[in-house]
Amino acid sequence: MSDDLAAALAEICTDAFGEPLTVTGLTRLSGGASRETWSFDAGGHPLILRRDPPSAPNPEGMAREASCFVAAAEAGVPEPVLRAHGDGRSGIGAGIGAAFLLMDRLDGETIPRKLLRDERWAGVRPRLAREFGTILARIHAVPLDRVPGLADGAGFKSSGADAAARLAGLRAQHDAYGEPRPALELAFRVLADTLPAPVAPQLVHGDFRNGNLLIGSGPDGDGGVRAVLDWELAHVGDPREDLGWVCTKAWRFGSALPVGGFGTRDELLDGYAEVAGVRPDPEALRWWETFGAVHWAVICRRQAERHLSGAEHSVEMAVLGRRIAESEHDALLALGLTEPLTVEDPLVGAFSGSESLHDRPTVDELLSAVAGFLTDELPAADPRTRFLSRVAANALTIARRELRVGAAQQEEHRRRLAALGCADDTDLAAGIRDGALDTGRDDVVAAVRAATTAKLVVANPKYLALPG
Repeated sequence: MSDDLAAALAEICTDAFGEPLTVTGLTRLSGGASRETWSFDAGGHPLILRRDPPSAPNPEGMAREASCFVAAAEAGVPEPVLRAHGDGRSGIGAGIGAAFLLMDRLDGETIPRKLLRDERWAGVRPRLAREFGTILARIHAVPLDRVPGLADGAGFKSSGADAAARLAGLRAQHDAYGEPRPALELAFRVLADTLPAPVAPQLVHGDFRNGNLLIGSGPDGDGGVRAVLDWELAHVGDPREDLGWVCTKAWRFGSALPVGGFGTRDELLDGYAEVAGVRPDPEALRWWETFGAVHWAVICRRQAERHLSGAEHSVEMAVLGRRIAESEHDALLALGLTEPLTVEDPLVGAFSGSESLHDRPTVDELLSAVAGFLTDELPAADPRTRFLSRVAANALTIARRELRVGAAQQEEHRRRLAALGCADDTDLAAGIRDGALDTGRDDVVAAVRAATTAKLVVANPKYLALPG
């Protein structure tokens, strides 16, 4: 497959640069859950290919993303030069097999754990929160007629979308899966009761966060944001959504600082006001921050559906389904309905399990052995395979925790539901939604909180103790 892709890229690059070029060093990068990202060189030009997976083409969306790249660059937003784009179906680029963007590859880093911890970026980190604010103000100033065809945040083409429409659209996406999630119902209730006043619709990036921003470090500490990437969720709506999204806890990656782990909300708003001339309401930012936690939960479920439906067999998408509990916990944190806590990992200590006909290794020991092989022994030359090996090992670790404590957790959850007069989570979620259960009752909140905590004890116990 990579040979065919290299040949197609050589044709595109020859057309884009006006000279015959040969593709070398073609490597798929680890990032990008919804789209593929490839790095390569063509005749000395370092380039990046971003394309839809052939199983999930979205040529219209890719065309809109291309228009966002161009319009944002015109407005002073740092962007790589866009060399070519196409639908992958006709003309030069048909060999790509799906809609694509071809852009310059810039020096810098997007991996949050490196940006937040490595000494190389120590001098850059303190300035980033304010810089994020200035860049977002420039994005929001892009004239909407420069990005035609964008839908609003609720999924409808219109002149704009206020918070109420955005919230209704998100709830509709959640409801489509028919799965009761009491923690999200609590968040939906509070968000609906505390809507911020509407503002004029503007261009919203939709995924402006640590991980989608290419950060450079200069020799004299003059680094910063080199490029804003991944415009696939861009839409027309409330510009404060971007400000809340970059503060959502999922994008702090263990740091206590709310703006992507780099700085404070005041620094973000100071940078925004410097360019926009107005300072957004901090309470509206907090509303959108809570919305962001719920939004990420729904995105994780949507990504998991790609695997669960059979449309795309992907361990990465499968594991995202277990990350929903992180966002439920984040939403409860943002609403002041839970607190960070430290719990013991169920994997600590020996586990014999129930009596079994079968010999050792036990199921638990077999899962542990395979997880160890994936992380410690499996040779993986390319970044994508190394990344997926870690994801697969994490899936096995989750299974081991559930094997050890899942049955006891389920029995405790049944007792909590019975005390509320609920047969199952469907009853609890429905009671929260229709008001039959008072969300101000301590026992209702406690039941939701306990269930969310139990899910995280299995999925990612360390996440419970991360700074809020």
